[in-house]
Amino acid sequence: MTDLLAVLYTRGLRYRPDRPDWPDRDLLVLSKGHGAYGLYAVLAELGVIEADLATLPGHPSDSVPGVEAATGALGHGLSLGCGMALGARLAGRDQRVVVVTGDGELDEGSNWEAAQFAAHHRLGNLVAVVDRNRLQQEGDTENVNALEPLADKWRAFGWRVAEADGHDTAAITDALAGLRSGDGPAVLIAHTVKGKGVPFAEGDPAWHMGSLDAQQLRTALAALAAPAVPALAAARGGRT
Repeated sequence: MTDLLAVLYTRGLRYRPDRPDWPDRDLLVLSKGHGAYGLYAVLAELGVIEADLATLPGHPSDSVPGVEAATGALGHGLSLGCGMALGARLAGRDQRVVVVTGDGELDEGSNWEAAQFAAHHRLGNLVAVVDRNRLQQEGDTENVNALEPLADKWRAFGWRVAEADGHDTAAITDALAGLRSGDGPAVLIAHTVKGKGVPFAEGDPAWHMGSLDAQQLRTALAALAAPAVPALAAARGGRT
């Protein structure tokens, strides 16, 4: 998910890190609230958050600078996004709302109520980004409660759909740009790998929760440092 957030905050959103409360900013709702530390890390890299990240809550809290909504009860973020997008339109604000969801989270029926609402109201300023890593806490999404054909389901609900490699910053950028213009809501299905870049964690649902011991931390940091370009720097076009 980190690659997605890095691209969104540097290329996909109208956003000013020096003024996180800028009234004309685009809004991002992290519906998969268990990814809070990924969001905090990106906001810290941008200079929005200055606190020790270890002191921040395990799910997004709107008491944290730059966090637009408290989330964590899965299936609620898209409904929040619908309200924000409709509210912006009624207020005459040119404001885009992006909601980042998990794929296992789409088991929740409230997402599909929100999807129907967004299509009915032609919320062209609403974009959903699905972190499609095919894993949820209980295992493979297709074994727990099959989602495929996922793109067709979104289309059937009246959404414009794009798909991209969720670790390719150029592909994410292009997909988001392609969804910017058009009638009605849009969704990017971003195909990702849980634990990307950390060999012992990649594709392992056990790492949906857990903490690193000292040796695992050293191994993970070494794997992430070589020789890949950090996601945020890549999203900025190589600038550090």
